[in-house]
Amino acid sequence: MLLELSIAFVLGILAGVFTGLAPGIHINLVASFLLFLSPPESLLLPASIFIIAMSISHSCIDFIPSIFLGAPEEDTFLSILPGHEMLKEGRGQEAVAMTSFGALASIPIILFISPVYLYFLPSLYNSLRFFIPFVLVFLSLYLIFREKDFLKSGFVFILAGVLGHVSFSLPSLDPLFPLLTGLFGLSSLALSIKSSDKIAKQRFIPLAKLRLSRKETMKGFAAGFFSIPLFSFLPGIGSSHASTFGSELFSQSRKGFLFLTGMTSVSVMALSYITVIAIHKSRSGTALAVDSLLSKPSDFTFTILSAIFLSIIFSASISLFLSRRFCLLMNKIDYRSLSILIFYLLFAINLNFAFLAYSDILISIIHLVILLAATSLGIFCILSGTRRIQLMGALIIPTIIYYLF
Repeated sequence: MLLELSIAFVLGILAGVFTGLAPGIHINLVASFLLFLSPPESLLLPASIFIIAMSISHSCIDFIPSIFLGAPEEDTFLSILPGHEMLKEGRGQEAVAMTSFGALASIPIILFISPVYLYFLPSLYNSLRFFIPFVLVFLSLYLIFREKDFLKSGFVFILAGVLGHVSFSLPSLDPLFPLLTGLFGLSSLALSIKSSDKIAKQRFIPLAKLRLSRKETMKGFAAGFFSIPLFSFLPGIGSSHASTFGSELFSQSRKGFLFLTGMTSVSVMALSYITVIAIHKSRSGTALAVDSLLSKPSDFTFTILSAIFLSIIFSASISLFLSRRFCLLMNKIDYRSLSILIFYLLFAINLNFAFLAYSDILISIIHLVILLAATSLGIFCILSGTRRIQLMGALIIPTIIYYLF
């Protein structure tokens, strides 16, 4: 069994690197395909380890296209602003390195929170479930009224929520794909193409000189310690909210915020599996897949935790290595041309998905309408000066409605 687990782990890491670097290919699709294959009982645990290693690896590597290419997903879009600013200064490698250091820093936080989840969540979850929609409302209102123009931010949040609710109500097989691609991917790329900003020549910095100050590290730890436990089991929100809320409690520099974002992204993904072990509730597609494969995940707690920690170490190291390669790539190509290429690639992937995955032409058209509406709203959010965290209303409002009604 050890050999099978080792092979599954390595393949999972490689799969996560691929999905992390390839815009539009989500780990949920890979996990769903694996479930569709229905692995035999002897391979259920290796299949689960593959999914865990893939998801953790994806969470680490996904910051590379987010920062260098402006092609984020729901857990990495917050890295665009500080990451892109550093990229324009020629410090893209340093930006990615901060997220990798954050990923490594998540290990002690996961070690601390996991026993708390395993011990307290089973007895508390049913009681807490009633309060979930009210907690989501409170957190949403808090972030809205923290904006300079809270009317505008509230308007964006509600528009995103309406779009999300309508998207989930329509007969589309995977509304998240066009919704998130438009809100956080195509909208950023469209404005990047229009902008005349120049990208400075990327500087390569030896690993020994890539560091975060002690003060920034401690503030990042403190922010993660207070925000990650709350946001790791609440549905509809995730690492982006944990990063935002943590930075509200402890103000962060650009590097510190990227460190915090890397920490929260990996921690929230890792703790989704601990939540499955504790209460059989999944807040991510990959955690749901593992829960489906293992009838009693608690029997494999040590194996799952080991896979999580090893995945973080390997994936963060790979991310640091690839950040240098991307620096060399950025120095050889025109950034605007690359942005145009990624924009059309994401659109083409959605176009092909819409007309190849669905047999009904109406559903294909709905898919594209969601994509265009989400892209328009994402552009409006950026141009209005509203923080893009408000776009997560597309997930929060449908979740609130689900728990209330």
